[in-house]
Amino acid sequence: MPGEGTASPGVAVRLEPCDPGVSDRGAAVFLQTGFWGEFKSAAGWKPAHFRLEAGGLPGSTLLVLERRLAPGFSFAYVPHGPSADPGEGKRGAFLEALARELRPRLGKDCAFVRFDPPWELREPIPGGAEEKSGAQGERSEAVREAPASVSRPPVGAPLRKAADVQPPDSVILRVDRPDEELLAGMKAKWRYNIRLAEKKGVSVTRESVAAPDGTLLPGALDVFYDLYAATSERDRIGIHPKSYYERLFGLALALRAAGGPDAAPDVGLWVARHEGEALAAIITVFRRKRGVYLFGASGDAKRNLMPAYALQWTAMRAAREAGCVEYDFYGIPPTDDPSHPMAGLYRIKTGFGGEIARYPGCWDAPTRPLAYAAYRAAESARLWWYKSLMKRLKRR
Repeated sequence: MPGEGTASPGVAVRLEPCDPGVSDRGAAVFLQTGFWGEFKSAAGWKPAHFRLEAGGLPGSTLLVLERRLAPGFSFAYVPHGPSADPGEGKRGAFLEALARELRPRLGKDCAFVRFDPPWELREPIPGGAEEKSGAQGERSEAVREAPASVSRPPVGAPLRKAADVQPPDSVILRVDRPDEELLAGMKAKWRYNIRLAEKKGVSVTRESVAAPDGTLLPGALDVFYDLYAATSERDRIGIHPKSYYERLFGLALALRAAGGPDAAPDVGLWVARHEGEALAAIITVFRRKRGVYLFGASGDAKRNLMPAYALQWTAMRAAREAGCVEYDFYGIPPTDDPSHPMAGLYRIKTGFGGEIARYPGCWDAPTRPLAYAAYRAAESARLWWYKSLMKRLKRR
């Protein structure tokens, strides 16, 4: 019956609608909060919040986002959910049962539910903290080892692997340690760059973005967005309009002012400057035990002063002071592959130490098989166009 299904022997699934505030208090990650649901609603998503009970697993909340793509066609997306994990061998059946329970609570034209679970496998960063110096430590890109395959938490049938939405790989650093231990866990060059930025007079400040009444200051994100536009042009990456980031801050400020710290994460803007000139900026999200580096931007001037290293060093220590245990660098390529278009992200983020977190990525549970098959064909063509053809054309 609706409200209870069986994912596998011993794992029953039950859903009950709940208020967004319940999600804010119970969600394991910020992408499952009432704050995130309301934030995404401005971009055309319809949020729905549930209490989830699954067999003997700990109870949790579940945010489901539904979006209409065309008349008569919508789909649902579960960002970094569910947190409940029945374990290897049961995950696919568990998510299928959860999709069945969601089906009568979604639009009649919903073709599939796309799950993006937060289940992790942690592994050490290859090479450890220290680098060799001299010729042995300065291998060229041409002779670096071929990327190895990676292991992820298995999901499998009856679900189908889908295009990823959230990054399926990240670097997670424990920050509940003294500065000396954090520095000792970094590669030597990273420690050097942090000290170089300090020696050269690079300063990092958390920018004030709120007026006395708690509302977002006009123009508060102008510096960040100018740097982000420069990053987009230089690295050929897409960015949202400025209003997207203004809503992120504005909504967090409004919810925290009305409901207290638990009503929304602490969204912060950090800017690195030298002699008054803004060189780089990042946006972070601090929530309970985890801080997240969400967006980063840098200009073209004075990059030799290493402002990006100063920013991360300041942010990870601020996360610790805010009570966070971990700092999530949020997204790297799966391996140290020099041919990957974002290879630089892998090298800079892993250099700060920590562990690599592997997630399953996205998995689909079709609810209208014919409509789903048509969508997957169109999605595959679109991904080929943007990730293969367009990138080859840009290289020319």
